[in-house]
Amino acid sequence: MKTRSVHIGDVVVGGGAPLTLVAGPCVMESETVVLRIAEKIREVTARLGIPTIFKSSYLKDNRSSAQSFQGLGVDAGLSLLAKVRDSFDMPVLTDVHSVDEARTAADAVDVIQVPAYLCMQTSIVQAAGRTGKPVNVKKGQFIHPQDMRNVIRKLEEVDCRDIILTERGACFGYRNLVVDFRSLPDMRSFGYPVMFDPTHAIRNYGISSSDPTGGSPEYIPALTRAGIAVGCDALFMETHDDLENALCDAASMLPFERLESVLQQVMAVDDACRQTSETPV
Repeated sequence: MKTRSVHIGDVVVGGGAPLTLVAGPCVMESETVVLRIAEKIREVTARLGIPTIFKSSYLKDNRSSAQSFQGLGVDAGLSLLAKVRDSFDMPVLTDVHSVDEARTAADAVDVIQVPAYLCMQTSIVQAAGRTGKPVNVKKGQFIHPQDMRNVIRKLEEVDCRDIILTERGACFGYRNLVVDFRSLPDMRSFGYPVMFDPTHAIRNYGISSSDPTGGSPEYIPALTRAGIAVGCDALFMETHDDLENALCDAASMLPFERLESVLQQVMAVDDACRQTSETPV
């Protein structure tokens, strides 16, 4: 099942193009940390030949405590993302949380992301679409995959056709999420590329992400392999090289030292699927 191609710098997502990786730390903690992790990601993906987009957030507002670290802020964060792009020749992605942020971020990044909690907010979705940049919308934990058609229509109404949809798990009672892998082919049937995010699917919401019980990262490799086997166009993974000192989502990011081995598994599964006539990709 081929989808529309979305061009992001030199990277092509969908349309039968090779699997793309979107990766980076949950939040920008400092310039030193961001540049260090970006360089490491670039080294691994260049070695493996995986097209890569760097991701990190300048603001994490949905924290369990008002005292939790929330990021570097709009101006410093966008400036740092531009530095990552220039230093490592990687497109960059970040999430926005208001109409004004969408307009501001468009001047600095290659992809605008609408967070899952905000995916039904018409003003934000359409503001992202009006920027002229590709838009990645994370499917809310609380909505049916088929309801993402409504989000697509909102973007198409403002002449945005460079759209990516991301699956990141669905509510399964309080705090827990479950991945319904039917959502991947369901959303791909809309004609736009679909990305799978296993790192948010294993969060235990309501528990601080700094608490070891705030996530189950041991399931990331298995969920990742499953998502690739079912069929998707891109993989979204938050990763950090110093989880003991990470300031956000420490309990749900993939340890960086495991990234290369997981990607090797991903490539093997993706190659096997693409070689069969039954593949959904």
